[in-house]
Amino acid sequence: MPDRPATSARPPLRRVLVTGGCGFIGSNLVRYLRTQRPGCHVVNLDALTYSGNPENLADLAGDTGYTFVHGDIRDRALVERLLERCDAVIHAAAETHVDRAIMDSRPFMETNVLGTQTMLDAALHARERGAFAGVFLHVSTDEVYGSLPADRPDLRFTETSPLHPNNPYAASKASSDLLVATCRNTFGLETRVARASNNFGPYQFPEKIIPLFVTNLVQGLKVPLYGDGLHVRDWLHVDDTCEAILAILERGRAGETYNIGGHNERSNLELTRSILAILGKGGEMIRHVADRPGHDRRYATDTAKIERELGWRPTRSAWPAALERTVRWYIDNPGWWQRIRAGAYRDYYRRQYGETV
Repeated sequence: MPDRPATSARPPLRRVLVTGGCGFIGSNLVRYLRTQRPGCHVVNLDALTYSGNPENLADLAGDTGYTFVHGDIRDRALVERLLERCDAVIHAAAETHVDRAIMDSRPFMETNVLGTQTMLDAALHARERGAFAGVFLHVSTDEVYGSLPADRPDLRFTETSPLHPNNPYAASKASSDLLVATCRNTFGLETRVARASNNFGPYQFPEKIIPLFVTNLVQGLKVPLYGDGLHVRDWLHVDDTCEAILAILERGRAGETYNIGGHNERSNLELTRSILAILGKGGEMIRHVADRPGHDRRYATDTAKIERELGWRPTRSAWPAALERTVRWYIDNPGWWQRIRAGAYRDYYRRQYGETV
């Protein structure tokens, strides 16, 4: 995974706290930091809820530059202790699945809003004690902007677009973004916000569309496609996301927000057909299901700011190659997702889609 060199005069990273480092983006980010900044010690704080999987970082067992801490981001004393001597915190821990937020929004408010507030309070208090003087980078989502019309491909969200979340998950992330902004504006905490488009890649929990559809098809099951399938997303490979986050951390301007996108818009129907083609399946494997409430029609981000200021562009997200690599990863790692798709996952799938896996 090549990297672009930092251009700022900031000292090299020595110690970084990553929250949610056993999740999808978090685990790829931890691995990326250890690979690209080998002199930096990475501390991973994760509560290991349903989507936090220690297996995602099994390859780092025995790595003296990596420390795992099982704990909750709402434990302020723990967070303050972990922040000591850190150059930065990358706050990636979050509840992220819109369908689950529609079922029960409370965990999203507790983790994404109260958890972020606790992280910020801990950072401010640690700074007051002289134990932390680093950067607080908050990992957010393009969903905070709401929806774009499908018939206006010229429109894209910029960093100054108004926040208009349309579902409980997006509302919780917009709230956390605003909390970060208040800590910058009121208390002078050095912050950054990264708003990423839809991510894909290895180690993604198989309730999200790409791993869900791939694992269903491998097991001979149909794929549940919402509504007409014409909802459009900009697909960004997680390796590009990790590179962008590091660029924002090391070279981004204090207090700024940066959009991260893959320049890779696809409708869910087009995505589904691509997965079917890769696996040699036909359209009879699509099962259309009732559309989800508040389903945003289109997301698309303008990435001119991060390209202009930090020289970052996505280089690993282009289709079909990136999608084919991702599908192949799930085919080659059945043990990883078969363990996940047992137990409580079966109950969730039955409640969401009306059938069992």
